[in-house]
Amino acid sequence: MNPISNSPDILTVVLVHGAWADGSSWGRVVYDLQKSGVTVTAAPIPLTSLDDDVDAVTRAIDRTEGPVVLAGHAYAGGVIGATSHPRVQALVYVAALAPDEGETVADVFYRDPPHPQAPELKPDSDGWIWLPTNAFAAAFAQHATAREHAVLAAVQRPIAVACIQEPVPRPRWKDVPTWFLIADEDRMINPDTQKFMAERSNARTRTHKVDHAPLITRPEVVTEILSEAAHSLGR
Repeated sequence: MNPISNSPDILTVVLVHGAWADGSSWGRVVYDLQKSGVTVTAAPIPLTSLDDDVDAVTRAIDRTEGPVVLAGHAYAGGVIGATSHPRVQALVYVAALAPDEGETVADVFYRDPPHPQAPELKPDSDGWIWLPTNAFAAAFAQHATAREHAVLAAVQRPIAVACIQEPVPRPRWKDVPTWFLIADEDRMINPDTQKFMAERSNARTRTHKVDHAPLITRPEVVTEILSEAAHSLGR
């Protein structure tokens, strides 16, 4: 028996976390979607390379049945765009990066000037990029509470340089309906960059005055756009 859903008619929302986070970052969104009757799962990705992360998302989707709405936060936008699973019927980008074919995640991340409070990102001697502890309050989730900042910093997962330097294949946003939540107060990914990517992908765009992590600080706006994508598929 499939552990996520038991019917090919059931749509599943698959959520993919970004760098310096894990699936628990979607916790409030998961709860809200489940309350409304939506089947949802958070895909764990290793953050070791773009290909590894795409493979992990594919495995997560394989555990479901029926159509999938695939959502990605931040770095994970590159991952969901590179995913070719045939049951993915819609994409949702949440303050995310959406590179085009041949581009890398780094190409779009550094397209526009950074926010003055954005952290300087450097790999350590082993090729892993960690977020400075103070960056969670200053840029990653400035609208979160002090307790949330402390937890985010303590459980952060680093991202390998390879993840952001691999060119992506033809992105899936060229082939399926796409939604984009633009975070207008994002200090990690320039909102102008987000607007550029949303327009380029012909996404149905929703703009909110939220920080880089609305899945934590404003889960209701994330749930709303995910629900909109699911309902557009007749679910």
